[in-house]
Amino acid sequence: MTDQLDAAELQRIVEAALMAADEPLSVRRLAGLFQPEELDGEQARQWVRTALDRLAEDAAAHGYELKQVATGFRFQIRQELSPWVSRLWEEKPPRYSRALLETLALIVYKQPVTRADIEHIRGVGVSQSIMRTLLERGWIRVLGQREVPGRPNLYGSTRAFLDYFNLKSLNELPSLEEIEKLIEPLADVAGEEAPPVAEEGADAPLGDPNLANVVRLPTPH
Repeated sequence: MTDQLDAAELQRIVEAALMAADEPLSVRRLAGLFQPEELDGEQARQWVRTALDRLAEDAAAHGYELKQVATGFRFQIRQELSPWVSRLWEEKPPRYSRALLETLALIVYKQPVTRADIEHIRGVGVSQSIMRTLLERGWIRVLGQREVPGRPNLYGSTRAFLDYFNLKSLNELPSLEEIEKLIEPLADVAGEEAPPVAEEGADAPLGDPNLANVVRLPTPH
């Protein structure tokens, strides 16, 4: 550490950057805040990691936490406090049809997959609005095309999906049964009409309907 920048000041700089950013920040980006005469190269990254460890410890007694997700670190409200904190906003978070969330789960767990693969497993057609919504949210992306007639798109998940669901990597994904706990707060309950941001129209039967039971998430109670 140089005479111009001590450990406490570096920690305050890292903390301020995390609070100001509207997205997670990686160690590399945080280290890039410093000029060579302040911190240089690997030294900067080592000190940033130390500062992050201390910030995480400091947050332990507070209502927020320092969370590492796929693209970096961010401060966020502790999940167990969200029922109270969410009352600050009158606008409700977007809710999605169960068909959309089932499609998302299939892409995440079976990637790379085509739309036809998803339809075959679910046993129903996937509306174009579902795929469009998932792409617009940045939760899925086109990985390439399958080398078959028509060259259908192959879809996979994104780092933005991991960030949204507080995951560092796909290795942290829960089982298909457990993932409902992650996405259930976003899902419309059975019988309710899905909002425009979710699925438009009903699924059209396709193939053997019993195939839908292979990965279909449990019906909400």
